[in-house]
Amino acid sequence: MGIVVNLEDGKREAATIKKLLELTASDMGRVNELILSKAGSDVQMIPEVANHLISSGGKRLRPMLTLAAAQMFDYAGDGHIKLATAVEFMHTATLLHDDVVDESGMRRGKKTARMIWGNQASVLVGDFLLGQAFRMMVDVGSLDALDILSTAASIIAEGEVMQLAAAKNLDTTEDEHFAVIKAKTAALFSAAAEVGPVVAGASRNDRAALRSYGMNLGLAFQLIDDALDYGGSSSDLGKNVGDDFREGKVTLPVILAYRRGTGEERAFWKKAIEENDADDAALERAIGLLARHSAISDTIGRARHFGEIARDALAPLAATPQKSALIDVIDFCISRVN
Repeated sequence: MGIVVNLEDGKREAATIKKLLELTASDMGRVNELILSKAGSDVQMIPEVANHLISSGGKRLRPMLTLAAAQMFDYAGDGHIKLATAVEFMHTATLLHDDVVDESGMRRGKKTARMIWGNQASVLVGDFLLGQAFRMMVDVGSLDALDILSTAASIIAEGEVMQLAAAKNLDTTEDEHFAVIKAKTAALFSAAAEVGPVVAGASRNDRAALRSYGMNLGLAFQLIDDALDYGGSSSDLGKNVGDDFREGKVTLPVILAYRRGTGEERAFWKKAIEENDADDAALERAIGLLARHSAISDTIGRARHFGEIARDALAPLAATPQKSALIDVIDFCISRVN
């Protein structure tokens, strides 16, 4: 059953990351080569599982942030290539682990690795990729970069556990949800943006600006994902529309609609989320309730708020093509709801 929701009133010209793609194209070519090299192993299953996800068409936005942020400060070495690859491996490992925790069947339009090779293989190959990421961080020789990315890895794991503890809990507050997505999603965006200026030897203020930019961009990105689950497209999401609902995930639109709903509506949410009564008819009703209580539009509004904070974080930095490209990324992330 296809359900179409108008997430915004009216369409605007689509934002793109064309500038970012152009500025990082040469470096991303080197990153892609390193990804293929470092995903290799004499253990046959490891490259099979890793490449299943690595080659499945993700935008590789996070490593591009690292590359552009290093370029902003005229970095001339190759450490940013290794750090960008490490960032992508961390992200890929997180996806492999997420799909096991969430029992997901689809990722980027393909069967998840766990559906083909099993949960154990997904977890262990994710661990292998994390190990390779840390080896590349050490190769770069920057203790600051190692500290930033290793801290992010720890925070991401904490976010996963926080989400697990809050699973199907409709009493989750908005603040508690922000704490989860800050850890699960925004921490890696923040680290990816900050290690660029770190390896380039930029000032502490410049580092702080990129760190804040990445954190708030990550929050905006995840909130838009929360909204898209109830009316986007599978290509935008990298998973099936409605997956969050079917998996009983308590995302911001659900939190808002549940809190604003009547007693009867809250009973519906409890049955759908807590008791897994989440068929297509329930999804259709859920979307109607989200619209009635402006839960989607308010989620998008909060995403725009974090997008503006990200934009302001970059404001003091000198005008460069990379700065302009990073600002475009904010608009692109939010424009996915058009």
